[in-house]
Amino acid sequence: MMSLRATCGRVRLALPAARQAVFAASRSRAVHCVPKACASSSDSSGHSASQPFTVTTPLYYVNAAPHMGSAYPTIAADAIARFQRLQGRQVTFITGTDEHGEKIALAAAKRGMEPKQHCDDIVASYKQLWQDLDIGYDSFIRTTDARHEALVCSVLERVWEAGDIYKADYEGFYCVDCEEYKDEADMDADNNCPVHRKKCVSRKEENYFFALSKYQAQLEELCSSPDFVQPESRRNEVLGWVKSGVRDFSISRAAVEWGIPIPRDPKQTVYVWFDALNGYLSGLLPETASPDASPEALASAGWPASMHIIGKDILRFHAVYWPAMLLSAGLPPPRRVFGHGFLTKDGLKMGKSLGNVLEPTALVAAYGADAVRYYFLREIVFGQDGDFSEERFRNIVNANLANDVGNLLNRTLNLLKKNCGGALPIDTAAIPADHPLRVLAAEKVPAVADGFTRLRFDQACEAALSISGRGNQYLEETAPWTAFKKGSDEQKVEAAAVLAAVLEAVRVVAVLLSPVTPSLSSRIYQQLGFSQEQFEALSWADTEWGTLQQGHATPQPVPVLQRLEGDLVADPQPAAAAVAGKP
Repeated sequence: MMSLRATCGRVRLALPAARQAVFAASRSRAVHCVPKACASSSDSSGHSASQPFTVTTPLYYVNAAPHMGSAYPTIAADAIARFQRLQGRQVTFITGTDEHGEKIALAAAKRGMEPKQHCDDIVASYKQLWQDLDIGYDSFIRTTDARHEALVCSVLERVWEAGDIYKADYEGFYCVDCEEYKDEADMDADNNCPVHRKKCVSRKEENYFFALSKYQAQLEELCSSPDFVQPESRRNEVLGWVKSGVRDFSISRAAVEWGIPIPRDPKQTVYVWFDALNGYLSGLLPETASPDASPEALASAGWPASMHIIGKDILRFHAVYWPAMLLSAGLPPPRRVFGHGFLTKDGLKMGKSLGNVLEPTALVAAYGADAVRYYFLREIVFGQDGDFSEERFRNIVNANLANDVGNLLNRTLNLLKKNCGGALPIDTAAIPADHPLRVLAAEKVPAVADGFTRLRFDQACEAALSISGRGNQYLEETAPWTAFKKGSDEQKVEAAAVLAAVLEAVRVVAVLLSPVTPSLSSRIYQQLGFSQEQFEALSWADTEWGTLQQGHATPQPVPVLQRLEGDLVADPQPAAAAVAGKP
């Protein structure tokens, strides 16, 4: 699961009297002005085409190899990035890994490795999986990167200068797997963490704290915006937390060596949350850049982020703690935080520590990246929980991609090869505006764009597939093979026009699906006689009808996707580097 953990533990603080007086004074005045979440937006994601678009995944916790719970939001973020690129936006897609903290040190020790050696090994498995899944990220940030560590110290100093850090005793029950203190309400009667089903340990230490309570009013204003946290159910949850009163939280650990030392007190290390969240900033910086955390430098690099894609269990840190940290440092908060649902197995959230993870490498090896990407974005409403069934996975992919798209393309190309020499008989731009396929394409292209914009990938896919579905129906209705065999010359001309219309419809579908199934869309384009370079140069304007021209040659037809068959491969397996870890 992701690096960032869900709930804030409620703890008993022993504040110095002088510090209490400072806080009382600070709460009585507005300290920062909260920027509007989505000012001057031109669509539901809060952007105009001229604005840069920055999208992020969580920074994944490297206690074990990645599973489907971490692949899922990364696939979604990649689809968002690809769609926005088609729209002509300058996109920065950030992903990466969270590598510090007590749990990582324990995981490394269990494997007989040094922490950095362990991290390097797990990071390699993430990068390989992202490559296998066609994840086209722009930046992969590691919290052990020098530029990240330097930027964390820079942000920490800005927050310190704002007067928002103080020292106090921290006492409570601590879950090592969650890397957080737990309130009594967050544990069972035996003080066990309900997520990891392990006993929390009683701890007391002197830490540095961040004055979150100072930002109560600003957070209420920010979280009241319908655009800032989505979907709506998550926004209501976050707003409830904030209105109940936010409390200061610890940003250092005294007994954890594997972390970034606090410059003003090297005996303590930066708490993993304060560390990892800043990865969204450091991920914008070139590897050779100085760690400039100034608003000007980060704005020119693409901050504020347009969208954080995260699991719903880590909302509090992203939608409450992170914005306040940014405000303290004089930086704008992200424009949107989207909390997606869980992938479940047997009713339980998939997690490394529970051993019920779904192994994505097995799925990709058996079925290919396009099938995996398509199923999880088409079948699960983004924002809701979804359970995986390999049988349903096969049925959906076979019906939608292998049959509706792949078979339609292949049979039409074979007819074109046999009866027209593989060359387009007419300009598809000349096909009448009232042609059923052209009419439907014109209707569904905006619907697909709307689905992607609202992160309703399921609706975007459904709208795109309705065009190929109608193409199959149209082919059966017109039966061009009959005309080619027995028809008059005029009927043969009409039959050839049918093939051109169907192929143009499939071409449009390929563009529409390219954010979800990039490799499949590329293969479709190649089967239609275009180069990889032409495919990579596509924009959303290419969804317009009329690209295929008379005389355009197509190669020997080859199926673009085989039906998914054979033995089942996706029985949940324990994580490859099974250690006690965050889900």
